[in-house]
Amino acid sequence: MSSVKNVIQDSYKLMLLKDYLRRAIKEAGFSEVDIQKTPTGTRVGLHVTRPGIVIGRKGGGIRDLTKVLEKDFGLKSPQISVIEIPKPELEPSVMCNRMSQHLARGTAFRRAVMWTLQTIMDAGAMGVQITISGKLRGERSSFEKHSKGILPRAGYQAGVVVAEDIAHVETKMGLIGVRIRIARKEMHIPEFEMRTAKDMASRRAAAKLEEKETSDEVPEEPKIDYSKPRTESEEVALEEKLIEKVETFEDVEEELK
Repeated sequence: MSSVKNVIQDSYKLMLLKDYLRRAIKEAGFSEVDIQKTPTGTRVGLHVTRPGIVIGRKGGGIRDLTKVLEKDFGLKSPQISVIEIPKPELEPSVMCNRMSQHLARGTAFRRAVMWTLQTIMDAGAMGVQITISGKLRGERSSFEKHSKGILPRAGYQAGVVVAEDIAHVETKMGLIGVRIRIARKEMHIPEFEMRTAKDMASRRAAAKLEEKETSDEVPEEPKIDYSKPRTESEEVALEEKLIEKVETFEDVEEELK
């Protein structure tokens, strides 16, 4: 019974930690946290879209966050590492956060849904499903479900390929819940493929040739684009101007009348 209590207690602490990180490093585009206990302390991996905001100037953000995790959440000697998310549009938690900010700013929920659907598919997703529920248009609660692409619903493939997250946002009408499920192509498990010795030799020769060509190239200096938004709030503010151009079912009905 004690082991069951420890599992429940650890899960509860992890839930509280995730809720705190979503608020504390919201502008950094927090996605998830990985915790590993070691003999010397605790390793904490933070997956974010903008690592610079978490690290802070001269590492001040990391030091402040380390003190909070050690004092308030009881983590022993936390060692924080910040991991940048290569494609934020394929992370359900990031897109839930952005969509909830759009709804909080007063954007029509269907425009926000259509924009989020298209953004995720343009990023290379295999499929996406967005469910929004709550007091959307009147006193009674309702829900709408919008899908695009291919999304496995059950079985082993659904557990491996599909990632999901849920967010809640308070609006003038009431509390609205957003659930986003994304099927990612890179997580797709291909079918078994028979390869002969001749095929393997040709593959190795092509790999060596490609490696030689890349080694002869002179690497270019990375270019910094200062025009990109620095925080999640700036990203949402830029998207609002584009969302206004999105056509919804209501717009089409008005044109047909």
